[in-house]
Amino acid sequence: MKNVLSILIMAILVASCGGGSDASVSAVIESKDIDAIRAKRSAIAEQQKALDNEVKQLDSAIAELDDNAKLPLVTTFKTKAEKFIHYLELQGDVMTKQNVLIYPEMAGTLYRVYVKKGQKVKKGQILASIDDGGLSSQLAQLKTQADLAKTTFDRQKRLWEQNIGSEIQYLQAKTQYEAQTNTVKQLESQLAKSSIRAPFSGVIDDIIKDQGTVVSPGPGSEVFRIVNLSNMYVEVEVPESHLTNVVPGKTAQVSFPVLGETVETQIRQTGNFINPSNRSFTVEIPVPNDKGTIKPNLTAIAKINDYTKEDAILIPQSVVSENAAGEQYVYLAENNGSDTQGIAKRVIIETGKTQGDNVEVVSGLVAGNNIIVEGARSVRDNQQVKVRNEMKTVNN
Repeated sequence: MKNVLSILIMAILVASCGGGSDASVSAVIESKDIDAIRAKRSAIAEQQKALDNEVKQLDSAIAELDDNAKLPLVTTFKTKAEKFIHYLELQGDVMTKQNVLIYPEMAGTLYRVYVKKGQKVKKGQILASIDDGGLSSQLAQLKTQADLAKTTFDRQKRLWEQNIGSEIQYLQAKTQYEAQTNTVKQLESQLAKSSIRAPFSGVIDDIIKDQGTVVSPGPGSEVFRIVNLSNMYVEVEVPESHLTNVVPGKTAQVSFPVLGETVETQIRQTGNFINPSNRSFTVEIPVPNDKGTIKPNLTAIAKINDYTKEDAILIPQSVVSENAAGEQYVYLAENNGSDTQGIAKRVIIETGKTQGDNVEVVSGLVAGNNIIVEGARSVRDNQQVKVRNEMKTVNN
């Protein structure tokens, strides 16, 4: 429309400047009369000003009569029922129940250390030995005495079975033999404490006491640190409000920011005690450690699946508004018979859980609704809108 008006203006200017009773511009210029040239310019300027005013009036009339010129431009998104998996995200630490300090069970000199730092060991393997202070010699003597007591008892028993000898002799031999046997067992048990053994299979993480050091039971006398990295787990604190949703068997995603790794696993155990200081309970999530890269106390991010719905309606959080009464609402673009135009309708909704940029709509919407996304903040209820295009999906 404006192009037509521009052409019309130019035609009028040409017509007004050439032919007729008035001299043309070129003729006035050739006259070299400065006053005539100035007069001609003033006349043309007045004509142009009048035409500009007429163009503005025409534009104003067009704006009032053309409804399309005033329609707000919006983009819509068609809702659909889809599976919604919500995750509760918490930070925790990697732990292992097989990360212990090994202490000696008897006092004495650390006679020999049989392992090195970083060495893999098996459960029951001897790690070091302590000087027994002569217990081995005492045990050998006691075993000799026990053998003699056994021989005496066996002989006395055969005689007693043949009704030879007195009962008191038989009982004395039996008592002597049993006493010697118990003494040997006690000394063997005591002597076994001179050997420090691995309580479980793992890796010697640290050798704290050197060979030749005098050690004794109790704090401050730890000799080794042994760690088993194959049975790792993440411990997180879960708010008590999720007590019914976070249960053993629930799926979880555990990521390690430092390693750049994520593993899929399940909750193994939930605590039976609510911590009164933070109103939370502990959850254990096992993590595989085939590569051995996961270490105790490593920071982990656990995403626990606490809610799943097969046919949820998800919309962007950015399109949800709230009125003075605290009600949440969105605008729908209802079709009025045109593919490019619609009527904005405000709908009160009830929202549920959020995940990322999206929120679940519990009530108020159904699959197939056209939600106004771009331009939702600038439309009014029952206002006609122009639909630019339809978004295929939202970012989950």
